[in-house]
Amino acid sequence: MKTSAPHIVSAFEDALKRMKSAIVQMAGAAETQIDQAMTCLAQRNPDLAREIVESDARLDSFEHDIEAHCMRLLALRQPVADDLREVVAALKIAGNLERIGDHAANTAKRAAAIFSLGDTASVSGLPQLGRLVRERLSSVVDAYVDSDSEAALRIWRSDDEVDALYTSLVAEVERSALAAPDRFMAHMHLMMIAKNLERIGDHATNIAEVVYFVSTGQTLLEERPKADHSYDPAG
Repeated sequence: MKTSAPHIVSAFEDALKRMKSAIVQMAGAAETQIDQAMTCLAQRNPDLAREIVESDARLDSFEHDIEAHCMRLLALRQPVADDLREVVAALKIAGNLERIGDHAANTAKRAAAIFSLGDTASVSGLPQLGRLVRERLSSVVDAYVDSDSEAALRIWRSDDEVDALYTSLVAEVERSALAAPDRFMAHMHLMMIAKNLERIGDHATNIAEVVYFVSTGQTLLEERPKADHSYDPAG
């Protein structure tokens, strides 16, 4: 009598590959959101801002589809050990990517608000912060695809780079606001744009922690490096 075990294993492996592929596609959409948000800010393009906010629903759809796929795998396959970590990791990564999309959309909203004020307020370091968090996201996705725990650990340990740049940007906005108190709203929007970008960096770091766990089966017990000693306008 033939056994169906090899077929079952093959089907499960295919399902895991589809799940991982969906994560990579979602990450690509999140990276595009960040790129467009920074372009919107640089070009002062309110139409692009609206497009970014509207396209955020695509990331929500990705997350729902990945959650449904993972739930089916958990219910039907009852994975254990390495396979279980893969499924749990996909759920966590999808959640972080969805939040990254939210922060990119919020960046576009804040940029549009500045445009509507007719204000030319800007912060010189914002493009650099945008590039830094975008690069971190791209690198951590590569680490996920390659199951590279060492790369994930390097990304996780370098979180203080984003924090240090964010702190310097906050100080720059504060100095500008003190020099021009009549432009309070524009400076507040700039502060929130910087915070949204910093939070994108935090979510990339969260993903690095998940990648390390799924690759090694171990959690990171050391304290995450932080260099952000600024006031958080988001509370």
